[in-house]
Amino acid sequence: MIIYHQIDPVAFSVGPVSVHWYGLMYLFGFIAAWSLGSWRAKKSSGVWTIDQVGDLIFYSAVGVIIGGRLGYVLFYNFMFYWHNPLLIFAVWDGGMSFHGGMLGVAFMVYWFSCNNKKSFWDVTDFGVPLVPIGLALGRIGNFINDELWGRVTQVPWGIVFPGAGPLPRHPSQLYEALCEGVILFIILWSFSAKRRPRFAVTALFLLCYGVIRFGLEFFRQPDIQKGFVALDWMTMGQLLSLPMVIVGGYSLYRIYQKR
Repeated sequence: MIIYHQIDPVAFSVGPVSVHWYGLMYLFGFIAAWSLGSWRAKKSSGVWTIDQVGDLIFYSAVGVIIGGRLGYVLFYNFMFYWHNPLLIFAVWDGGMSFHGGMLGVAFMVYWFSCNNKKSFWDVTDFGVPLVPIGLALGRIGNFINDELWGRVTQVPWGIVFPGAGPLPRHPSQLYEALCEGVILFIILWSFSAKRRPRFAVTALFLLCYGVIRFGLEFFRQPDIQKGFVALDWMTMGQLLSLPMVIVGGYSLYRIYQKR
C-alpha cells in the first residue's frame, strides 16, 4: 500500500493571518516542558521554584528559536540565505537545526544560571529531561511540513512526499519523533528521577541523542544542498552528532569511574 502525504501545514487562519502546525508544535513543546519542569520543581524541596522554571523555559525558547535558525543557516544552507537574507526570518516554513538550537540554549542557560546564582551544570541536569518532548513535537512538525524526508524505500509504510518526488520514502521524521522524543524521554526521565552526580544527566543526554541521531540519519535523505559531507556516506547531522557522543560517553565514564 502506498501512502500519500496530504496534510495541510496551516492549522487555521484568522483573516489574513495563518497559523502553521510547525509553530504550534514548538508552542506545545514549551508548554509541556514548563508543565513537567513545574511538577519537578514542586518536589525539589525549594531548590527550584515555579517562577524559575518559567524563566528557564523562556530563556531556552529564545535560544532554541535564534540558535536553531542561525544553526540551520550556517550549517545547512548558508549560500541560499546569503543571497536571500530576509528569508532567515521565515521560520514558519521550517528550517531549524537541533545542534544550532542546542548551542543557543546553552548560551541562554548560562545567562540564566548566572542571574539565578545556580551552577550551569545543575541547570542543564534539571533541564535536559524536559527536552525530548519538544523534539518529538518538532519532528511531527517536520512531517506535517513535508520536509526532511527519509530515503527511498520499499517498506510497506513508505510515504510519498509531494515535495520529494513520486517514490515512497521512509517517514524518518516519525522515526525521530519516536526515538529522539518518546524513547529518549523515558531514558532521561527515569535516570534523573534519582539523585545523580553533577553533569551525569546532561552527559547521558549528549550520548543518547548523539547515538540515536547518528543512527537515524541512515534513514533520512541528506539535505539536497549539502549531500554527504564526509567519507561519501556521512551527513552533516552525523558529523555534528559525533562530538556529542564523544563528550557524553567520555564524561559518563569519568564520572562513574571516580565513584
